[in-house]
Amino acid sequence: MRWKGRRKSSNVDDRRGSGGGGFRLPTRRASSRRMRLPSGKGGRSGKGILTLVVVAGVAWFVFGINPMQLLGGLSGGSGGGIPFEQSRPTQQSTGTERNDEMKAFISTVLAETEDTWNAIFTASGREYEEPRLQLFTGQVQSACGFASSASGPFYCPGDKQIYIDLSFYDELRKRFDAPGDFAQAYVLAHEVGHHVQNLLGVLPQFNKARRTMSKTEANAMSVRVELQADCFAGVWGFNAEKRGLLERGDLEEALNAATQIGDDAIQNRTQGYVVPESFNHGTSEQRQHWFRRGFDTGDTSQCNTFDDTRI
Repeated sequence: MRWKGRRKSSNVDDRRGSGGGGFRLPTRRASSRRMRLPSGKGGRSGKGILTLVVVAGVAWFVFGINPMQLLGGLSGGSGGGIPFEQSRPTQQSTGTERNDEMKAFISTVLAETEDTWNAIFTASGREYEEPRLQLFTGQVQSACGFASSASGPFYCPGDKQIYIDLSFYDELRKRFDAPGDFAQAYVLAHEVGHHVQNLLGVLPQFNKARRTMSKTEANAMSVRVELQADCFAGVWGFNAEKRGLLERGDLEEALNAATQIGDDAIQNRTQGYVVPESFNHGTSEQRQHWFRRGFDTGDTSQCNTFDDTRI
């Protein structure tokens, strides 16, 4: 990515050494109140769908999504992050220097998402409330509860903040074979996508609806919300390409990351078999499809995961 020399966001708080939280890989269980990247198939809950009518109206007003098409599922969670190639340690650089470059990169990507979503919301007659990004080390306390670095990056709807322990990106590159700066940008853009859903009322309504759902129904709803966040990340990618940020191979980095952190890929890697009923972030194919859909169209109204019968 051609990110150096561009504006950095002022919404980044560096709390390293005192705590933090963020976007999670679906290898461990996480709090249901945090937004993460889910996947899987499942049925729809009638009660849950009825509670989403208000959300459908908001989505129609802001993004032109047909309310009748939106009724289908909502969810949230933490996500997974991916380190960018420039952050790899060298014999000449120290860990501090590397982390400072990672912080600069993340701050720049966050600024780019701010530009994209400010423009989209303004065009819809709305004001975009920019999220804050908290960098932490080891553990952190958020409005969604306590989290450790093992949780990975995540978005907390309660305080409208994104939490990231930068060491997560090294783990993703090494353990999940998903390197690249645009892969890391995709992860952050996904968490910002959850913030957009929170502003639309999608996340609050899902968290309310899930109280009446079975675990399988909630997982199925969660998949749709997570895949929409992937699509929103793709919409940002579309705009980033228009602004000349992308280089050859960047799109492939993001698609590879989506593949590596699909629920089916992770379950195959960690336990040797898959349990579709437990998916809550989306399969590798689903995550690739919805990111690519947002990236190819740049149109938020194309991110309607709630009416897709294939999910």
